Amino acid sequence: MARYTGPKAKIGRRFGIDIYGTPKALERRNFPPGVHGAKNRRKQSEYGVAIGEKQKLKHMYGVLERQFRLYYETAARKRGVTGDTLLQLLETRLDNVVFRLGFANTRRLARQFVTHGHILVNGRKASIPSFQVKSGDVVEVKNNSKSRQVSTKSLEKTQVNPTVAWLSVDKDNHKGTVSRVPTREEIGPIVNERLVVELYSR
Repeated sequence: MARYTGPKAKIGRRFGIDIYGTPKALERRNFPPGVHGAKNRRKQSEYGVAIGEKQKLKHMYGVLERQFRLYYETAARKRGVTGDTLLQLLETRLDNVVFRLGFANTRRLARQFVTHGHILVNGRKASIPSFQVKSGDVVEVKNNSKSRQVSTKSLEKTQVNPTVAWLSVDKDNHKGTVSRVPTREEIGPIVNERLVVELYSR
């Protein structure tokens, strides 16, 4: 399955935010990568800003261009605000839900956790990271020592983080339930999704 395999720290430094769980890289070098990164402060065009917003969203959820465009086209066909719907589609990917529940402490680990067959949805194995969960779906870690060992470590690391309001989690049983579709405010996007929608609708 296609995914970004390039340097992670450089992506975070390029956008000035920790996308891939590499905060130390930003602490050490809080400027863009490259020979002239610390000096390059050129003002971006509106198009350049929109491209940057799209790239941040793609890297955050771990999707490539073709898949991201499909998400946009799906969102554009649905009723409601296209930008909000796009965020909801990305946020309700199975790998992201596993991350939000705390079963994996990064989205990359959550993706790997899903593809390796450690996750069940409504009692059935789900090994596709882009699987769209729905209201009422129950997401749980497979009941075997290897799967539970990984999720236990992640739950210990993320126990100080509150579970998002649209999910409920039973940490003792490594199980979570999707209560409803999240709102934009609950997603708290790191981008201006309106610029992304305008970019694709040109």
